[in-house]
Amino acid sequence: MPRTRISGTFSSPKVDLIIDTGNPFLNLTVDGFLKIGCVAATKAAAEEAYYIVKRGSISHHKFEDSLKKMCKEGAYWVHIFISLTGTVAGVYVGLEYGVERIRGVRDWKNAMIGGALTGALISAASNKNKDKIVMDAIAGSAIATAAEFINHFT
Repeated sequence: MPRTRISGTFSSPKVDLIIDTGNPFLNLTVDGFLKIGCVAATKAAAEEAYYIVKRGSISHHKFEDSLKKMCKEGAYWVHIFISLTGTVAGVYVGLEYGVERIRGVRDWKNAMIGGALTGALISAASNKNKDKIVMDAIAGSAIATAAEFINHFT
């Protein structure tokens, strides 16, 4: 019996932009800022696409407004990232990099350990409940490890 097989792969577009500041810690921080800005701009583009489809047409003026909104949204998210989570991200990146240097290995375990230490440190700075500190360490570890795996496979 003859068989037909179709094979192929689906992959998302991937663009790598490398900015070398000469400092690995600063390189990772800048990379985080760029990624969060791109996420925000993509979110705004998806929302604008929805409204365009809903209206059924787009004018030159509406198109310019959409581009402006995307840029503003990206800048706003970067601002929020810097002001609210910049400190946490900086602590995490520094701890993960430190763990990598101490262990001498670059793998997902650095993210797990760095996330746990960051969660515990940030939690301990804001409360004294030991159970809450442990739970935040577990959450930080899980989030960082998941992000590492997602980043690795995309």
